[in-house]
Amino acid sequence: MGLTTGIEHLTPSPSKGQLFQGNYITNFDFTNQFLPDVYEKQAEIYGNRSIGSFLKLVSAEMPSASDEIRWVEQGRLHVAYKNVTGISGDVFTVGLEANPDATAYPAAAAAAIRVGQTIMVQAITAAGVHTGPVLKGIVTVAGAAASGDTSTFTAKCLEAANWNGAINASNRSKYHVLVYGSEFAKGTDGMTGSIDASYSSYTNKPMILKDNYQINGSDTAQIGWIEVTSENGASGYLWYLQSEHETRQRFEDYLEMSMIESVKSTQAASPGGGTEGLFAALTGRGNVYTDLSTELATNMDGFDTILKQLDKNGAVEENMLYIDKSLSLAIDDALAAKNSYGTGGTSYGVFNNSEEMALNLGFSGFRRGGYDFYKTDWKYLNDFGTRGLFSDIEGVLIPAGTSTVYDQELGQNIKRPFLHVRYRASETDDRKMKTWITGSVGGSYTTTTDEMRVSFLSERCLIVQGANNFFLLKD
Repeated sequence: MGLTTGIEHLTPSPSKGQLFQGNYITNFDFTNQFLPDVYEKQAEIYGNRSIGSFLKLVSAEMPSASDEIRWVEQGRLHVAYKNVTGISGDVFTVGLEANPDATAYPAAAAAAIRVGQTIMVQAITAAGVHTGPVLKGIVTVAGAAASGDTSTFTAKCLEAANWNGAINASNRSKYHVLVYGSEFAKGTDGMTGSIDASYSSYTNKPMILKDNYQINGSDTAQIGWIEVTSENGASGYLWYLQSEHETRQRFEDYLEMSMIESVKSTQAASPGGGTEGLFAALTGRGNVYTDLSTELATNMDGFDTILKQLDKNGAVEENMLYIDKSLSLAIDDALAAKNSYGTGGTSYGVFNNSEEMALNLGFSGFRRGGYDFYKTDWKYLNDFGTRGLFSDIEGVLIPAGTSTVYDQELGQNIKRPFLHVRYRASETDDRKMKTWITGSVGGSYTTTTDEMRVSFLSERCLIVQGANNFFLLKD
């Protein structure tokens, strides 16, 4: 198998000085060329200034022909309410939540609690801490149709004369309610009513990003040349412009940073309305844990809290940790204090069970609580040229593998990576990453202006499925 260089579509010129589009290399990476010494190197005092291909490692890319991506995620199987706002006698008031796509909570879902079902109830404080005993009861009046954003049902306590005397602790705030079964007398009719599958609908819209590099004809002396030999045997010289190369590199970083940082705009200032990036999705729909690095200095309790939360959700066994240096060192120190922990026992399934592959990609693995974790320093959070300037994010925990969702475009359940990019594309136009040259320099004769202009465009959005399996680690 021959070496693929990525320049097979170009035609090298036999000598330097022949400038035309067919021998201009726009996507140029010195490290991948055969003769990197043919150009005059500059001192890279900030190292590799690109943030790296985070999304290429943890996500997939798929085309889309729509202005809006819509998907549906399954709800939990069992009936439970954590937003029960009060108990008056035997009447429970349930606070209903709107769907994430802003549609109203279905009124039918208010009838999820039915006559004859048995429930367990416990009070919680304003801080979310359980207080008082767990009491059992039986439903006597089914959930009523929603009135505004609330519904009511009636249940009798099985362990006390009434709920108020037994469960209403002084520091209560709300109540948790779980249906755990049912009970009927001999010779009675069957259960009344049924439960429709619960789901949440989500949407995201692609955003358009643009950039360009311009150079006048007089300054084309700034070009550089590189001697190449391609897979098809063509040899000769290709020309490039370092500033254009940096513009492209910067734009590719913008594509990634926008998918991480963008928010849906509520203001008219956004010409396209924005899009939901990774951090916004995890803040709104995922799990957020604050100051893990500080807690790890004393014990593993904070990390174990995360494990318990993973248990309560999808329990995805393999997870990726993209974190800043402070949290990375804190994890190393915490694990070093545990003689039984480290790489031992980690399966490395994400890397085809190859520890060497993981290490070559900059990941170290460890196992705790039945979960495998692959940790790497995320340059984006460390570099002062990017988010290293700020201090509010320590990293992200991303589940590996795929989730099953209902795709409304296809009309069927499909498996998709938890994290993936959708870019606009059709039979006539692929907008994943467009590059074109205009002007009257460099073999392009599209205008009368004495310049060469290289334009870049991409239209894309990030899809975060199953955000309940993710963690945003905040400072």
